[in-house]
Amino acid sequence: MNEFFATRNRPVRQTLVSAAHKARTLRSESGQSIYELALLTPLLLPMLIGAIELGRYAYISILVGNAARAGAAYGAQGLAQSADATGIQAAADSDFQNNGQSVSILTINGGFAGPSYIACGCDSNGTISPNPPTAAYCIATNNPTAGSCPSGGHWVVLVSVEVKGTFNSLFSYLPSLKSITLDKTCTMRVNQ
Repeated sequence: MNEFFATRNRPVRQTLVSAAHKARTLRSESGQSIYELALLTPLLLPMLIGAIELGRYAYISILVGNAARAGAAYGAQGLAQSADATGIQAAADSDFQNNGQSVSILTINGGFAGPSYIACGCDSNGTISPNPPTAAYCIATNNPTAGSCPSGGHWVVLVSVEVKGTFNSLFSYLPSLKSITLDKTCTMRVNQ
């Protein structure tokens, strides 16, 4: 019987010693996680802010490109729409506003017909001349054959819409990143 108690007490004693050792170890490491967090916060916070700003920049850039595409899509519906500066402007503005953005940061540029640029050329068996098409080719005073192509070819009209938007940083810790201009252009063939 004494052997039973002797073997039984041995593991209990070792367990008590182990528990006391663990308690001392835990007390000595009690502030380590707070210390590690304090050391890493200055490194992780700028990375988090940078990720937020990069995401916002990409989002605004995509919206500016979509606004240019919406304006060009409106102008590509036909020859009348390609010269409708107000309609192209409204299409681009509407697309930008529908995504929750203010059109005050948006500028639509162009030359030939307001916010769009129209270029013309002649497509003959898949080859467009002049390449690239130009606005001068559309005007009869610059090109006596404007509006007509040699036999076997057909007239090509392209509309380009350039949209510029401004990205304003939420965190202006670097003055060079406070405000960035985004410039996107979309060119589409006008349906005739």
